[in-house]
Amino acid sequence: MLDSAIRSRLKDPLDKLGAQLSARGVSPTVVTLLGLALGLLSCAAIVTEHWTAALFLWLGNRAADGLDGPAARTGSHGPSDFGGFIDILADFAIYGGVVVAVGYVIPDARMAALAVLCTYYLNGSAFLAWSSLAEKRHRGSDERSLQFPAGLAEGTETIVAYVVLLLFPGWAPTILWVWAALVGVTVIQRVVFVGRQTRQ
Repeated sequence: MLDSAIRSRLKDPLDKLGAQLSARGVSPTVVTLLGLALGLLSCAAIVTEHWTAALFLWLGNRAADGLDGPAARTGSHGPSDFGGFIDILADFAIYGGVVVAVGYVIPDARMAALAVLCTYYLNGSAFLAWSSLAEKRHRGSDERSLQFPAGLAEGTETIVAYVVLLLFPGWAPTILWVWAALVGVTVIQRVVFVGRQTRQ
């Protein structure tokens, strides 16, 4: 819901940072893999109940995710399809990994964690299917490797939801149930969007 507005505000500063990384010979794939490593460390910190460390590692993961695209766009070789593939794969690994880690360490949150993972599965299927259809119909709307129909729960909301989760792990079951509901609404929004687009 907030991704478009946030992306437009952060585009110029992120592009400048991405250009600086490229000028120093740092490839966007390295940035992606660094973000993945930080995300995995965040999951490990959750499992060991080091919640503050998990929070900062999660934010580091998101910062790297915000920089790999600009580094690709401003680099000498430009963005690559494989880079986009690795980026989305890393995102999904950490989105799911955090939920699994919370469910592992907080037994009362396990059913809610399963519900979140189920909605992630449906949501991911919906936007990946639309990305393929958008390419087929030449309806790409921005410079990202994959096309994402707008929805209530997007990347920005995920950052906020996980920050709240890591700040207040005692409320994990409630937070995860609410988050599952929001992602579920997003699935419905994307089904409606794709239905309308494919009838045109």
